[in-house]
Amino acid sequence: MEFEINPIEILKDQLQGALTSTIESAPQLIAALAFLFFTWVIKVIVVKVFMQATTRSRLRPSLQEALRKIIVIGIWCVGILIAAMIAMPGLTPTKLLAGLGIGSIAIGLAFKDTFENLLAGLLLLMREPMRIDDYIECEDVEGQIKHISIRDTYIRRTDGVLTIVPNGYLYSNPLRILTDQTSRRITIQCGVGYGENVDESREVIRAAVESVGTVNRDKPVQVFAQGFGASSIDFEVTWWTQSRPVDIRESRDQVVAAIKQALDKAGIEIPFPQRTLTFGGPLPLAVNNEKES
Repeated sequence: MEFEINPIEILKDQLQGALTSTIESAPQLIAALAFLFFTWVIKVIVVKVFMQATTRSRLRPSLQEALRKIIVIGIWCVGILIAAMIAMPGLTPTKLLAGLGIGSIAIGLAFKDTFENLLAGLLLLMREPMRIDDYIECEDVEGQIKHISIRDTYIRRTDGVLTIVPNGYLYSNPLRILTDQTSRRITIQCGVGYGENVDESREVIRAAVESVGTVNRDKPVQVFAQGFGASSIDFEVTWWTQSRPVDIRESRDQVVAAIKQALDKAGIEIPFPQRTLTFGGPLPLAVNNEKES
């Protein structure tokens, strides 16, 4: 028995079946689209209420934007999942959750570092001491914070280079906020000769530091004899100044210059390293006798 295959008839049957299936599922598709529209309306209302509430609470703009994106993504995910179940009645919540569980594990393993940085970004944004324009130091990264996003932090280094640092790096390493307060304490070492009066030298150094304009006069200048150096009595000199790195360098420069000038004016020696050599006996002197020809 021979069977005659008619491709046109086969294609016609397939198109009719697809059309019939589409017509039969049209109510479900329309309901799913309607629910997606309803989801969009809910998203608009929730975001508007959220922005009004966060504006009154004075949250950081970066944190507001990050939370807004999370809320929007969450609303759309729930809306799309419910719309999928409406469009496909055979898709039960159990099957959907099982598929999402397997998919979530795969996505989590593939984007582990990304999710870690996202979570670290939220935690950094919620830290009150860390603000835009703060100067920070974290391992080998030092500079001024220019922007904090949900994933990265933009840091302008003191040499002008913009460095983009993953938030996970900042969160997992010790982080020093250099400008958390308006002033910082600076310490330098200063030495005077062993023949100088310690008390007089201390007062001369203190007066020199207090005369510098960049020194914070609301906090004390401290000068302590630190110990016996190789060629000098060493003093530890501490004072307070503005906390920005450029302010610290400027203040240190002025203080060093003022101490040098004050010690020179008072006739107090600032010794340079010296070494004393001791020999066990007299050293022979070699004399070259030149014969006259």
